[in-house]
Parts: sequence; structure tokens; C-alpha cells
Amino acid sequence: MAAMKVALVGIGKIAVDQHVPALAASPDWTLAATVSRSGTVDGVEAFTDIATMLAARPDIGMVSLALPPVPRFAYAEAALRAGRHVMLEKPPGATLAEIHALQALADRQGVTLYATWHSRIAHAVAPAKAWLADKTITRAHITWREDVRKWHPGQDWVFEPGGMGVFDPGINALSILTEILPAPVHLRSAELEFPENRQTPIAARLAFSGHVTADFDWRQTGPQTWDIEVETTEGPMALRMGGNLLEIGGQPSLGANTIMDEYPALYARMAELVAAGRSEVDLSPMIHVADAMTLGKRITTDAFHF
Repeated sequence: MAAMKVALVGIGKIAVDQHVPALAASPDWTLAATVSRSGTVDGVEAFTDIATMLAARPDIGMVSLALPPVPRFAYAEAALRAGRHVMLEKPPGATLAEIHALQALADRQGVTLYATWHSRIAHAVAPAKAWLADKTITRAHITWREDVRKWHPGQDWVFEPGGMGVFDPGINALSILTEILPAPVHLRSAELEFPENRQTPIAARLAFSGHVTADFDWRQTGPQTWDIEVETTEGPMALRMGGNLLEIGGQPSLGANTIMDEYPALYARMAELVAAGRSEVDLSPMIHVADAMTLGKRITTDAFHF
């Protein structure tokens, strides 16, 4: 079967680091065009606006959106109205309502909408979910601390309304949590630290039902921390390195310390969904973020500058 053609929208850091290599290696997809105001990919036809690309390239059946969440809705809506399948980078949008609208539009158009959560594809997530399936969980804690200057250098949009602040990485942890727990939890309280010169939080502490807590911080330098630790009546389990390494009973069990397999798996899943004529839109991680913004106690902290 011939590879399907895809247009990649938003040629920034995540596109260059993950999407472009994944597409280059994919047996299912061929990168046929890009849409960006500034970035391009060597050897690939480049456009600067979505409408021109959609009109000029009716042969491109899928649009993958890797631009920031706030402008994403208009691009996704245009692609769906043009009868193209759409794949959304995480978080799938700036608001829950707009994703519901896109899902309804995709259903009417008879095309696929896929809201991706790349951290769910991490090597040890599925084994962790299987191990927890019949366990009684007594406590769980997320520690997700990284350096915003390393992962979003100079990208002020992450601290603007809709940029999500520390929840941009924190939602990755929540995507794993909502995947591996045998029963859902809900947020009970939150403390959010906002730099005095910014509009979104740089740190967050969350408390959920079921004795589940989380600590997110975007100010950690040196080694980065992406851990989920779970205590059960049959012993502890931990996911390290963003869900890529599994520990059972305090001992290494399985996994691989790399995220390079996550995006190829997402594009493979998109091909499966298109072939099956299905969409996949799970908003549970984003619901927790919205609840944190609703329930969160605001704490003002020192100004942050890149």
C-alpha cells in the first residue's frame, strides 16, 4: 500500500526534533508539504498559510498540527472542512469546548480526528497499566520537574494565556496517570505559582481523590525528573524517565531510556485510525488541567525571564 501524504503545520522545535524524523521513517506517511510562517523542511514544498496549501494540494489527505494550542483551532477547522484527516499535537487545543467542536465537525465530515498523547506511548506505560490492573492503590505521587529554558528556549507563548505554563509538560504526566490507573480520580485542590510577570503558572501542586498527588515545576536545572510512584497493597511500582523505565518492588523491571519511539508510534496509530474510519479524542488529561485552573489557589512568585 502506498504511503499517504501529510502536511505538517508549525515547523518549530517539536516538529524538527520529533515529527520530521518520525515521518521520514514511517512506512505509512510521506511528508508532502509544510505550513509555517518561518520554518521549512529541506526538499519539502513549503506554504505560509493553511488555506493556500489546502487549495493547492488536494492530494494531501492528512494534516498534522504541531503549532501552539491557541491558534490551532482555526487550522484544524479549515483542514476538517476541506475533508482532510487531522492529527493534533498535545495538548489538543486551548479549550475543551473547541476540541468538542472539532470532534463534532470531524464526525460530520466523515474524517479522522486524533488527539495524541505521546507520553502514553512511552516504553513502560502499557506494562505499568497491566501490572496495576488488579492492584489496590493506596497512594500515588507524580514528580515532574524540568527546565523550561531547555525545552522552550525563548518561547514566551508558553507563559501567555492558553500557553498552559508548567502544565505543558505536566499534562504529559497526567496523560500517563489517566492511562495507567484502574479507576479514574478527580482533582480536589491545587496550588499554582505564577511569576509576577507571567500569565500562566511555572509550578503547581495538585491533590486528587484516591490519595494521588502531583508536583510540577519548570525551574529545575541539571538532571530532569519525570517520575510517577505508586504504592499498592502488593508493593510499590514506579515509572521513571517520563514513563520509559518501569520499577517493580523498587527494582528495575523493563523499559528503554529514550523517547524517540513515541512519535513513530503516534503516526502508526493515526494510519490505523484512518484505515478504520475512526477518531480518537480522549480529553481526560486536559480536564484535570482545566480543573486545576478552576480550583487552584494562586501564589505569586518571582519574575521569570528567559
